[in-house]
Amino acid sequence: MNRFTIPRDVFYGEGSIEALKDLEGQKATIVIGGESIKKSGYLNKIESNLKEAGFEIQLIEGVENDPSVTTVVNGAKKMEEFQPDWIVGVGGGSPIDAAKAMWVLYENPALTFEQIKAPNPLPVLRKKARFAALSTTSGTGTDVSPFSVITDRDKDVKYPVFGYEITPDIAIVDPELTYSMPPNIVAYTGMDTITHGIEAYVSLAHNPFTDPLALQSVKMVVDNVEKSYAGDKKARGEMHYAQAIAGMAFSNGFLGIVHSLAHKSGAIFGIPHGLANALYLPYVIDFNKKADSSRFAEIARMLGLKGNTDDELTTALTKEIRRLNRSMDIPLTLEEFGIDQKEFEKNLDKMAAGAVEDPCTPANPREVTAEDLKKIYVAAFNGDKVDF
Repeated sequence: MNRFTIPRDVFYGEGSIEALKDLEGQKATIVIGGESIKKSGYLNKIESNLKEAGFEIQLIEGVENDPSVTTVVNGAKKMEEFQPDWIVGVGGGSPIDAAKAMWVLYENPALTFEQIKAPNPLPVLRKKARFAALSTTSGTGTDVSPFSVITDRDKDVKYPVFGYEITPDIAIVDPELTYSMPPNIVAYTGMDTITHGIEAYVSLAHNPFTDPLALQSVKMVVDNVEKSYAGDKKARGEMHYAQAIAGMAFSNGFLGIVHSLAHKSGAIFGIPHGLANALYLPYVIDFNKKADSSRFAEIARMLGLKGNTDDELTTALTKEIRRLNRSMDIPLTLEEFGIDQKEFEKNLDKMAAGAVEDPCTPANPREVTAEDLKKIYVAAFNGDKVDF
């Protein structure tokens, strides 16, 4: 038996933040990252809407990029003291991911993070609270997904938390929340979105429900990401919808080794997740096409790229991805990003071993070994052609 799960309600369009006025409850915990959400004035709007609905509010702030286990545990303790019946995650992927993991521990205070990280199953939630997600960036898809990624700082390892229980009840996809995004974040999150769409489409777990969502998200990114990068508000809105659509696709069709590679190297070298995905994506497509290039070719045809064979079309797709990267000042190699070669070589075996065990790896369309992943890392460091 298969399953397709998305939030019960997705509110979208400018001003959809006002959907918060219709929530029913008594106490709401808002989880945010840094100061930008305050400076933009949107935190005040969120709080005002919740207060109009009759909520007492708790604010948990300061969630860092790549949120840590410590942040999650401390936040869950604060929730336990306050006892919210709604949790509202606001921001990019980090605050929403952290809020999801806090939610699990808040409702199950006897559990440790070790007990909830993948592949451990999650307990049943909604005994105490429900969850609303408001994304301020356009890439992670976490506002509609059953995933959370948390970092163990002591081990320099990112751990996914996975289970349909943490799929938000409500996703508010309001483009106005993205208008203040700086160009580099637009670029990274935009390429994160296209990676979600492509990996979901070629995944071993793709299905008739995820395929149209995956293709639509890829087309929307190619049509809009450069305009969004330049500051076009209409394109910024289209990108915000694209990230949610891609999120629905990969939440149910899963991902592949682009994410496995990004998770392990990102934790060690501090590579922004979307940038890492953008960088690795062309190398991984070249690796995966050895197993089957037909679905990559279908993506290329949908985009109107030129080629007479599946292989030519797949090559056109990787060229288009590299063109997008370069147009938005995203490095094409790990060396260009600034990673020291000695440090890279020192950590290579650890990254490859971790990536082969990553929960995203099993759905990859080509079976991989740690040795394969080492070779892809090396190719991505040097800019070498992947032909193995």
